[in-house]
Amino acid sequence: MRIVAGKHRSRVLKTLKGNDTRPTSDKVKEAVFSRIGPYFETGIILDLFSGSGNIALEALSRGFEKAIMVDKYDKAISIIKTNVAMLKEEEKCEIWPFDYKKALSMCQQKKLKFDLIYLDPPYQFELTNELVAKIGEYDLLKDNGVIISESLNKETIKVYKPYFIDKQVSYGTTKVTYIRKD
Repeated sequence: MRIVAGKHRSRVLKTLKGNDTRPTSDKVKEAVFSRIGPYFETGIILDLFSGSGNIALEALSRGFEKAIMVDKYDKAISIIKTNVAMLKEEEKCEIWPFDYKKALSMCQQKKLKFDLIYLDPPYQFELTNELVAKIGEYDLLKDNGVIISESLNKETIKVYKPYFIDKQVSYGTTKVTYIRKD
């Protein structure tokens, strides 16, 4: 897995071995950032279920100013720290070793708002609807921000006002959903 574009272009990232995580493919990552690129020259990203830090580090490479990377697994946190250090992005990163519920609650307590929230939960749990509801309840997305969720094609995504599904795209068994505020 590598950084696709920006100042860290072509840098290879470390990933977890085994089937505990499922890194976002370069093809999906390139498509996602091509779609949102015109809207963000800078910003703050929340990368939930960060795994290797792949998505947040891609965002930083493309000009985002800050990233919060969340994963509850110790091995994932270790890989994220390794990748952040390798790219010398420690100043721009916060790495939170928590589950998503605690992380979202902390974001609310700190009154944080994000330009981009990337959700890549384990597919088998179908958490997208719950996550988007909590993000809305805690008001974590900036007005012009976007939530991007990776899920199985078969997962039904439902959002409620003020959110709407802007677009859904399938890549094999993966569905990428772009969610915005009205």
